Amino acid sequence: MRFVVTGEWDRNTMLRLVLVLFLVYVLLFIVSSALLYFDRMGLDPASVQIYFLGDPDLDFGRPPRSYASMIETSHTHLFAMGMLVMVLTHLLLFAPMSPRSKAWLVILSFLSTLSSELCNWLVRFVSPSFAYAKIGSFIAMELSLLALTCAIAIHVYRPHRNAYKDGVR
Repeated sequence: MRFVVTGEWDRNTMLRLVLVLFLVYVLLFIVSSALLYFDRMGLDPASVQIYFLGDPDLDFGRPPRSYASMIETSHTHLFAMGMLVMVLTHLLLFAPMSPRSKAWLVILSFLSTLSSELCNWLVRFVSPSFAYAKIGSFIAMELSLLALTCAIAIHVYRPHRNAYKDGVR
């Protein structure tokens, strides 16, 4: 990150290439995340409830998600999503945006990713009504990840701007 702070960013095409390729992976992750979500459930709360609580009336019946499968999924998701959001928000700190915008995007990103995972447990073990929160947190997570990616991509595309030199603190 020294290159961003010192202004050598303009001349370090390899760093910019690495970031662009990373952002391509993030965009593919965002798309695949949406595809996976919509393959299993939709924006209808009933579909979220069926996914987590099961439905014996479906062909061959659909059992509720087991505690073991949910803990396994959470174990992986909490670490991976935490790392992804940490890396993206860290990169955002170097973008020439207002501190207030950065703060809101950082908070929204962390809260929505955590909430999306937490809502799975709430729907399954507390109340089916949390399906609305699951849908909202999923949408917020996808949009916040996309906003982070776009903000960083703009900074990579326009490297002559610098959060430390533009007077935006």
